[in-house]
Amino acid sequence: MIGKRESRSFLLSAAVTRAGQALLRSDPPGGRERWERKNHAGRTVELYAGPASALGAAVAAARVRPAAGLAVLAAGVCGTYDDVAGDDRRGFRAHLRALRDGEVTSGAVKLFGISAAGLVAGALMKERPLDKLLAGIVIAGTAHFVNLVDVRPGRAAGAVLALGAPGLLRKGRGSELSAVAMGGAAAVLPDDLGERMMIGDTGAHALGAALGAAVVAGNRRAGLLAHAVAVVAAAVHGDRVSAWARAVSV
Repeated sequence: MIGKRESRSFLLSAAVTRAGQALLRSDPPGGRERWERKNHAGRTVELYAGPASALGAAVAAARVRPAAGLAVLAAGVCGTYDDVAGDDRRGFRAHLRALRDGEVTSGAVKLFGISAAGLVAGALMKERPLDKLLAGIVIAGTAHFVNLVDVRPGRAAGAVLALGAPGLLRKGRGSELSAVAMGGAAAVLPDDLGERMMIGDTGAHALGAALGAAVVAGNRRAGLLAHAVAVVAAAVHGDRVSAWARAVSV
């Protein structure tokens, strides 16, 4: 059974997310057209849920661990930059190839920005040098993984709910941060599945960072190492991960 602390974290994340969506929808900065995109099916969807879920998760995560809130906020900001200035290239390899050729893509900015934020947060959340490094990899890598599966409506939010649920079985900061990630995901999932909006890179990276912070808070070195290997493998095989996400149903 979910505890009181986890319930509060879940509800706070969800409530701030929903309030943020309503506020942005009522008075969208720059006009409504700036907040609309075409999805994979050619339908017009709104982008309010991305920054709203990033804000909700950051506020709720900071209440549990300030360093986690910092990582979530930074991931959301980097995701926003990619949403605004990004291109269609996906995966580390494509952006690193462009960087090798002298082109600094929005994806490269996002990659290094989220990695730096993850390493800072990991350094603040863990004590030993190796654990700090592994924690940074887990936070940044999980943010990237959730973005990789964000290829169809509901995939990213559904993945956060599925992957965060086992974390609720733990006690302590890890379970509270799992609830934070799940609260933000639950708040946006109905509209995401209904193709009324999309969370974009902003929401996917922020919710992924919150999930990664939950893993860091709830695991010691062995668990950190296992998760770090998993997210690095996902990054290396990013195209396959995205193809799998397109194929599965949520």
